[in-house]
Amino acid sequence: MGNENKLSNEEVQQISKPERLKSLDILRGFDMFWITGGEGLVFALGAATGWSFMKTVEEQMHHVKWAGFHFYDLIFPLFIFIMGVAIPYALTSKIEKGIPKVDLYKKVFKRFILLVIFGILYNQAWLQNWSNPRIASVLGQIGFAYLFAAIIFINFPKLKSIIMWIIGILVAYALIQLFVPVPGFGAGNITPEGSFNAYFDQLFTPGRLIDETFDPEGIFNNISAIAIALMGVTAGFILRQKNYSPYLKFTVLLATGLVLVGLTTVLKDWYPIIKKAWTSTFNLQAGGLSFILLAVFYLVIDVWKINKWGFYFMVIGVNPITVYLGAAFINFNFTSEALFGGFALLLGDYGPVLISLGTIGLIWGGLYLLYKNKIFLKV
Repeated sequence: MGNENKLSNEEVQQISKPERLKSLDILRGFDMFWITGGEGLVFALGAATGWSFMKTVEEQMHHVKWAGFHFYDLIFPLFIFIMGVAIPYALTSKIEKGIPKVDLYKKVFKRFILLVIFGILYNQAWLQNWSNPRIASVLGQIGFAYLFAAIIFINFPKLKSIIMWIIGILVAYALIQLFVPVPGFGAGNITPEGSFNAYFDQLFTPGRLIDETFDPEGIFNNISAIAIALMGVTAGFILRQKNYSPYLKFTVLLATGLVLVGLTTVLKDWYPIIKKAWTSTFNLQAGGLSFILLAVFYLVIDVWKINKWGFYFMVIGVNPITVYLGAAFINFNFTSEALFGGFALLLGDYGPVLISLGTIGLIWGGLYLLYKNKIFLKV
């Protein structure tokens, strides 16, 4: 009788093991969808329908040229944020088990190096100038942000410490951009030519700069991106709190996001939101919206269990590096035109919509085959 209420070792392990967040995979897939066919579908629908509201949607599918913020400007930092959310899930148990820090450093550094290499390969997909390659890249910036966010977490695995690091990075970055003079331009000149980012890139970022004097994935921008990754780590802390109810987790995530967006609204008139320069206000805006999106996805998918609709995005979200590299080296749009071009001609103005849907379907079909066979590109 005394043993009836005892749990088996298997049950204890199941309880202690944190449940995988479906919302995280689905949100990651939702994020990747827009750069692997979603934007093309929006453009095709806008051209075919001529609806006025589609013009507004189309505008959101373009990066802001410099100052300002569109939905498309959120895609990259949201991915870094999601990567940060996963850090406490991946490293907390290892830290608690006493795995030597040097072993953890090796693991995160290996991931960083692989992402940098993949980024360089991605940059050369359509270029032949290997004598002066572009080293800076989206994947390299992701790797850089992950490396330092992970190292910070390994050494300061407390929520208060992470928050202090975020504040420190954002404040220091803002002070440098606003008050450190750049030769020939002075201080506070946040332009592609006169910003401290451009000056730093020309001195330290290796390889060819994409805009000659400036690179949006340059090293100084990478430093700022660490803050977004640490915001994700903060969200991961919140989601892992055992003494928080699911609705409290949702509330804290949502409230944090709203506060950050509100703070951006106050600051942006004198310190503009600029993605290409990764201003601290851009971090606050992107981080705030990332918190809000994660809160909504978590509530709907993991709390309310309304998740069947998300399977499409989950298939994308569990293989993000594969789909990113695949879309760079495989012309899915060409294949879609070869398969469906004849039918598209019959549809007139809506022909490009069919081609776009075909492209999306081909990408997803390939990812689904990988998913069914449990083939994942893990870095």
